[in-house]
Amino acid sequence: MVLKDSCGRPLLNLRIAITKKCNLRCSYCHGEGEVKRSESSETEMTGEEIVRIAKVAVGLGISRLKLTGGEPLTRSDVVELIKKISLIPHLSDLSMTTNGTLLAPLAKDLHTNGLRRVNINLPTLNGDVYHKLTEGNVNNALEGVKAAVEAGFCPVKVNMLVLKGVNDCAVPEMIEFARETGTILQLIELEPINVSAAYYSANHKPLDEYETLLKQEAVEVETRQYMQNRRIYRLPDVKVETICPTENTDFCLHCTRLRVTSDGKLKPCLMRNDNLIDILTPLRNGASDEQLMELFELANQKRQPYNKN
Repeated sequence: MVLKDSCGRPLLNLRIAITKKCNLRCSYCHGEGEVKRSESSETEMTGEEIVRIAKVAVGLGISRLKLTGGEPLTRSDVVELIKKISLIPHLSDLSMTTNGTLLAPLAKDLHTNGLRRVNINLPTLNGDVYHKLTEGNVNNALEGVKAAVEAGFCPVKVNMLVLKGVNDCAVPEMIEFARETGTILQLIELEPINVSAAYYSANHKPLDEYETLLKQEAVEVETRQYMQNRRIYRLPDVKVETICPTENTDFCLHCTRLRVTSDGKLKPCLMRNDNLIDILTPLRNGASDEQLMELFELANQKRQPYNKN
């Protein structure tokens, strides 16, 4: 059984924000579209609650789970959490998005306990630019990429958010980095979520020019039907994906995702916060799995393409 929304889009992927906390302060962070609030006011889900929500989701045919944040590796129980989720029957894919700065000492344990893929946010290789954007040390993130590859994660994807006048000239350098490290580069367009209108206007850059260059160099171009129809450019010895969500009707029409916020709300669309479904409160009040499934089904009914024709 696979749930479909009113537009016929299958629900295949669930992103679970397992914490709001993060060790970096990235100026561009969209925080999975959650309303910004202080970390101290957060109601964080326990590991057991996250595992139960994951089991309910997989029971509804959602076979691909991605753990996000905040920074998921700030949780002290993250390895045990991965182990428990990976044992859920019929789960076909378990991955994580991380800034990578805490990954190096944990990579082997995470892989051994069932995590199979990682996406590492890395906007630049330049230490000064990285620190200005994130307040972090780029060397820690680079060590995380190296450790992920050595631990056997496949694939390891490097997420490069392209910012006008900040790192947009470094795309060729990032492609070469992906080639040298055996990773996949994802070029990502800035979205107008949890950033000011002024920041978005100053930093947003469409990816059109990069797509034109990639088409010229690509040996083959693929389209990921169940991942918002995003394109994969197979260059000699390296793959580059482009993620262009801004005002993109095709992107929204092929969305197969649902989110769980760090405070236990089902979130049907990254761009909206007016249609959330609270699943944590019923869970804590003793709801059965069948009742929790009904909440997932209700959230799925609320899934609609944000950008429409």
